[in-house]
Amino acid sequence: MRSTSRTEAVPVPTPAASLVFTTVLSHGPLTRIEIARRTALSSAAVTKAVRPLMEAGYLVEGVDEEARPALGRPANPLRVDGGRALFIGVKVTGDEIIAVLADLCCRIRVARHLPLTARDPGAVLASIAGLVQELLTEADGFGVEVRGLGLAVSGDVDRAAGVVRYSPFLEWRDVPLAELAGAVTGLAVTVDNDVRALTVAEQWFGAGAGISDFALVTVGAGIGCGLVVHGRVVSGAHGVAGEIGHLSIDPLGPPCHCGNTGCVEAIAGDSAIIRAVREVTGLPVTGSEQALDLAHRGDPGAREVYARAGEAIGRAIGAVVNVLGPRRVIISGEGLAAYDLFAEHIRDAFTASAFGTAAQCDVMTRPLPFEEWARGAAATAIQSFIGTDTQ
Repeated sequence: MRSTSRTEAVPVPTPAASLVFTTVLSHGPLTRIEIARRTALSSAAVTKAVRPLMEAGYLVEGVDEEARPALGRPANPLRVDGGRALFIGVKVTGDEIIAVLADLCCRIRVARHLPLTARDPGAVLASIAGLVQELLTEADGFGVEVRGLGLAVSGDVDRAAGVVRYSPFLEWRDVPLAELAGAVTGLAVTVDNDVRALTVAEQWFGAGAGISDFALVTVGAGIGCGLVVHGRVVSGAHGVAGEIGHLSIDPLGPPCHCGNTGCVEAIAGDSAIIRAVREVTGLPVTGSEQALDLAHRGDPGAREVYARAGEAIGRAIGAVVNVLGPRRVIISGEGLAAYDLFAEHIRDAFTASAFGTAAQCDVMTRPLPFEEWARGAAATAIQSFIGTDTQ
């Protein structure tokens, strides 16, 4: 597999330059005056930060034909040239690998899906390498080099070390994924937890854009949470901040794969719901679609399982809001297919557990296809490329 340059990077050697670039990336086109207002930097600091970015071609200046003529420098807006670089993002699930080719503005240009036939690291790496090769070939058609590869995996991921410490759905422990993937692809590799990666994309381009404090809660195979505090995606000292799926909310509840009992994930994760529906109905339910169908057809036992799942999720969201006080909580993930069954229970449990005015937090749903998770992985690669890693 051919290698791409590992040395070129966006010229953002200072925090101010990094802030300017990400501000234009998320909110542009912006004039220099608007950049200064949004970043609280002086006009001189903005000018100093912008100059090398323009010289390298990462920021380009347009003409605002509607702007009024004025003395001094014209108020021409700046924007990121998305076609200046390409990135590959890969989301690995327990059943499938999704890969996207994205530009510097994280717009998806090409997407690929590949069933996962084996979960051992060697087999997964071989599949990733094959998809990356396909996307590198696609990139040739754009005439732009791929500057980084982002990999998103569920579980405990040490981004700084590039190591998957523990991924329950893949049954991995201490896999040096960044090093291994770099060796087989020739690309600079960033590895992160999948929910944190999706949170980066939502912070820059989605429902979290412009919000300094928000949480992204994902429901599905697992229950995850990405946290943005004071404008930064946080992972905590040990890299597991936001693991609300492993809040133990019922000491008499079902056992969790983490070793505790009554965790949110052991009540509201897909496999937990399927198992509970099978137990209460006595039917051979093997998948989420079957469980959903039973509940939608009015089976009281199945509906109670979803009600309990909604209550668990709502209590977990209440805990997040009480501790961090975010302005918004975004609920996403494949589990939203059952949202009509547990939405009321999420809201009631959240309202009951949120303290005081914390209950005023904006809780919204945002269905996202798995391509968006892969886009999040590409966003982490862009972070590394422009030097704004949050770890």
